[in-house]
Amino acid sequence: MRTHIQQKDPSDWVITRVQRVVNICRSRRSDSLADVDVEAEQRAVQSIVRQTQAKLTAVYYTKQETKEAGFIELSHFGRHFDRLTSRYDLTGVPQQWLRDLLWEYLASRLRSPKCPRTRTTLDYARRACTELGSFLALDAPETKSAPSLLTELHAEQFVADLRHRAHHGLPSLGVFQHDGKPSKVTAGTLSRALTHSRNVLYWALESGHASRLGLSREFITSMPYGGAVPSPSRNPFTDDVARALSDEGNLQMFEREHDDSDLGLRDIWEGIVYTGRRCSEIIKLRLDCTARIRDLPMLWHDQTKVGNINEGVRIPERLEEVLLRRHDKTLVLFEHRHGRLPTAEERTRLALFPSPKKNPSGRRSLTYSFFAAEFRAWVDELDLGKAVTHQARHTLATKLLAHGATMAQIRRFLGQISERMAERYAKVAISELETVLQAVWVGGPASSKPGELLSQEEPLGQQEAVALALDLAHRSTPAEGGLCTYQPVVNGSACPWNLDCHNCDKFVLSGADLVYWRHKQEQWSLLAERAPNDATADYLHQVFEPTARAIAGLERALSAMGLLEDALALDIRRPQDYFHRVWRTVFRADDLAALPSASFAPPSEEL
Repeated sequence: MRTHIQQKDPSDWVITRVQRVVNICRSRRSDSLADVDVEAEQRAVQSIVRQTQAKLTAVYYTKQETKEAGFIELSHFGRHFDRLTSRYDLTGVPQQWLRDLLWEYLASRLRSPKCPRTRTTLDYARRACTELGSFLALDAPETKSAPSLLTELHAEQFVADLRHRAHHGLPSLGVFQHDGKPSKVTAGTLSRALTHSRNVLYWALESGHASRLGLSREFITSMPYGGAVPSPSRNPFTDDVARALSDEGNLQMFEREHDDSDLGLRDIWEGIVYTGRRCSEIIKLRLDCTARIRDLPMLWHDQTKVGNINEGVRIPERLEEVLLRRHDKTLVLFEHRHGRLPTAEERTRLALFPSPKKNPSGRRSLTYSFFAAEFRAWVDELDLGKAVTHQARHTLATKLLAHGATMAQIRRFLGQISERMAERYAKVAISELETVLQAVWVGGPASSKPGELLSQEEPLGQQEAVALALDLAHRSTPAEGGLCTYQPVVNGSACPWNLDCHNCDKFVLSGADLVYWRHKQEQWSLLAERAPNDATADYLHQVFEPTARAIAGLERALSAMGLLEDALALDIRRPQDYFHRVWRTVFRADDLAALPSASFAPPSEEL
């Protein structure tokens, strides 16, 4: 009992149930709890005995004894994995030599500084050896105690059998589900079984275990690599599904029928939708996860998958209110349980969504499996087909890209490792045609209406949109301070006006040229200030006046699109800037000319 209390997050042991365990031991004259069978007892009594037995295993068994008994004790290596007991069973592997080889392989991984972060590697290696051992037990029973008899043919037959089962969806020979039914072999399990069988055997070859067992090199090298596991990324929610999953009536039904204990399932879902976080990142939020910085609500969370701890992200006011209400409810639960409010140190460790079971300290959060099961049941009741929580992340990425965010910005916001990963989330990113049609191009100083928007305002048909997209994206050529749209020059012919671009009505400006023309405007202003007399200064202002109107129109257009700050942040245009949204964003010239000058205020000095 003392050892149990010293654990990080011990469960409650009611004294009457502890007394029941004592009575069982006394009546059966048991010398140790390790030998007590409590299958017929209450679940609470079973839990006490099994927790104790799990701790006794590390004391009663040495590493060598666990190997002989057919399991590996994780606590012997100082390792712990979520939702996994310290006793990891390996008895599913039929051959003793293969089971011992698997034990040595897993032990080497557990000793390594690069120990697996989750139990996945252990599970895959165990399943691979179980598949291999089960096949050999039927196809080559003589090798059960003589691995030296294994040849290249045995490896090829195993691979062929496993591929046959995966192709036809046949059951596995040795892997079974919790209900006792054999697990089906799929493309994913085929790939993992081959890859991890190969990993175990090649490790045996490199470490010397293969020569000790007499395993032939031909058998090991005949085991092929399984290839990449097919893992198509999730699609964003369709409009109908997104509306259904955000409908207030449906959300109330989710809260009423699937969260009668008020554990905060609806709050978790709203947090996922608003922020695009991974589901586990919202479920595992700490109590004081929200704060205001410069009067802006922020959410602090751990992105353990990519190693970002205590990462901050901006959240809307609505979500902050939701999380603060849940914060107050969690504090009330703690006070009811302990008769006091948590200390400052306890607050930093409390879960915002605490698990109601085996969680007296309130540090353990709800499990992903519990939330996913309730969410799946809710979706089934709404008859929305197959929908999972992770699709909300894809949906947000798609919306961000559609509204002008770059892949680098999406990657940073979502906490991705690389832009390629972010592209998977935003692969359906509304066609690039929309981005091209939103580009801002205005007429140059020599046009009839400087600063005139060149893109069309009215909605376009399919054929018109494609034609315009090709024209805007490909039918222009860069020039000093802007773009030339004169088709013969664009197609490679010589310019008939001797490259006098700034006085040509075919010359247009883009958002990426704003800084260049601002520098020009400053130069002309300095020249006018240094003029020898007022007449010369007025003449210079008059000559530059069409250019000034074009610059003002461009600034008004960019400001209306919310791109002015981006345009001012650009350096003088470089080739790589041609792919920036500022350069691709254009307005119609008539609209620019019609804008009243009072509608635009220059950026402040602070900006």
